[in-house]
Amino acid sequence: NECIFCPQHIKQFINETWLERHGSPLPQENIVLLWSFIVSSYGIGGLLGSVCCGYLTTKYRKKKCQMFTNLIMLTAALLMAFSKMAKSFEMILLGRLLYGIGIGFSFNIHPQYVGEISPKKLRGFTNATVAVFLTLGKVAGQVIGLGEILGSESLWPLLLAFSGLTATIQLVTLPCFPDSPPYLLIQKGNEDAFLKAIKQLWGEGDHQAEIDDIKREKAAMSCTKSLRVLEVLRAQSLRWQLYVMITVMSTLQLCGINAIYFYSFEVFRTAQFEETLIPYIALGVGICECLSSILCSSLIDRFGRKLLLWGGYAVMVLVLAALTITLSLQHRFFWMHYLSVIFIFLFVIFYGIGPCEYLHAGQMAVQV
Repeated sequence: NECIFCPQHIKQFINETWLERHGSPLPQENIVLLWSFIVSSYGIGGLLGSVCCGYLTTKYRKKKCQMFTNLIMLTAALLMAFSKMAKSFEMILLGRLLYGIGIGFSFNIHPQYVGEISPKKLRGFTNATVAVFLTLGKVAGQVIGLGEILGSESLWPLLLAFSGLTATIQLVTLPCFPDSPPYLLIQKGNEDAFLKAIKQLWGEGDHQAEIDDIKREKAAMSCTKSLRVLEVLRAQSLRWQLYVMITVMSTLQLCGINAIYFYSFEVFRTAQFEETLIPYIALGVGICECLSSILCSSLIDRFGRKLLLWGGYAVMVLVLAALTITLSLQHRFFWMHYLSVIFIFLFVIFYGIGPCEYLHAGQMAVQV
């Protein structure tokens, strides 16, 4: 999502491209509109990818779908990398849409695949890597988006294309990993490949208890069929799982983290920090979220998902209330600006400590 770190360069590119094509500059409100389309196309693509993910992963298996997703992301990266050379801001729009589709797939496939290939004692830790690497990606985008690295007027296309690097690495390394053991046993019925995958993934040792669990799950699933979306919505037996999943995942989007990131630059400016320092302060916010997510991954199996969720959200409510007060009084007391900055850091830290809401959807369903 690196384009949010160089908005001024992309807006200037849109205006220059329009001027060269039509001989007149584009009105400012139209530039903002096109910029909004570029930003929002990422979310639209994510929605499309998420909707298609369930059917395609069931039909073609998770590892194959993830490899295809990497090809989509590489295509998106190339489109954005050559957009300036081709003098086409439409290529950025299309690249963002494709990359969003890839993220929609990956965000669903990653926790499922990692959860299925992990032994139970490490499942919480490995699933928490979703949040860890998500925040690590934000930090990486903030670092390479600095003006001294790739956030300059001449190098911003490389900044947009940088996301293709991780897709390339995964495309090369993923074939070395086996399909998940539950998939091999339950869907393919290949017990030899199932045992080989367990040995390759978990090493030597006594894994008989977990093998028996997967076999019992296979026996239970032999009497059931896969449900479509409407069938899941109608099923009385799944009603509470559905309520919990919707509630927990909704709080992720509605907890205020997006507003905090969106308005943090204005808070930093109001606190009269130098303009050149603001990107580094924002980088500090991202690093705090990343470190707290790493802390959560080490605590999640010890304290459980529910405690971290309750604790994290309880503190976030208090911090948001305090932040509202400081923002309301910042024009009366100069030191309120600095309290607002402190509360932003605290909010992000406790948001990162409770990222286990990513795990619930995958862990409330069967493994395939």
